Amino acid sequence: MTRTRRAPATSKSRIAYEWIRERITSGAFGPGHRLVLTTLAGRLGMSVVPVREAIQHLTAEGLVTFEPNVGASVAMADPDRYIHTMEVITVLESAATALSTPHLTRRDLAHARELNAAMREALGDFDLRGFSALNQEFHRTLYARCPNPRLLEMVDAEWARLGHLRDSIFGFVPHRPQESVCEHDDLLDLIEGDGTPDRIEQAVHRHRTGSLDAFRTRNTRNTRNIHNTNDAHGDRVDQGA
Repeated sequence: MTRTRRAPATSKSRIAYEWIRERITSGAFGPGHRLVLTTLAGRLGMSVVPVREAIQHLTAEGLVTFEPNVGASVAMADPDRYIHTMEVITVLESAATALSTPHLTRRDLAHARELNAAMREALGDFDLRGFSALNQEFHRTLYARCPNPRLLEMVDAEWARLGHLRDSIFGFVPHRPQESVCEHDDLLDLIEGDGTPDRIEQAVHRHRTGSLDAFRTRNTRNTRNIHNTNDAHGDRVDQGA
């Protein structure tokens, strides 16, 4: 069970604590958002010391997770809900993409290539929400011409169900953005080549499952780290990257 601590007593630590907490609870800092101490300290006009203390308290409250050598990030609100919804999306979107493929135009495929190129460019100065938006547009471009309107409604409904949690995979699994862009290239090559609907459905399923499996692993590791952080004395939070 997560132990709570009192809010930081010193004025600067309290200011940092309340400022970061408000942005987490309002959704400005969504699940998976990286909390880099130097960046936060610069925005708050203070040293990293009070910001580090604020992050420690937020970690103890369960609003933030910390992983050694990676840093702090905003915690998932309900990882089970996220996993279950993404499992459904994986099945539905894979089928919708396979059905959509014969109806894709050259313009559709060119647009998908452009979106993936934009995602690759965004890797250098990573913006979680921007990258996630491009990723979602990429996949919707490939399944939007599915001739089954009911299937399309179900895919869109499940994405809407996730709400602000839709950004979580890329926020919690830092290596997935680069892998995802490469897998997109392979998927487009398959569609533009001699890929059958069955092979395309399997490729999309592997792509989505790869991200979900990585998230499961990271979520399990973060859960252990929360307990270790709560039990340790004199916790230390690194600056992250």
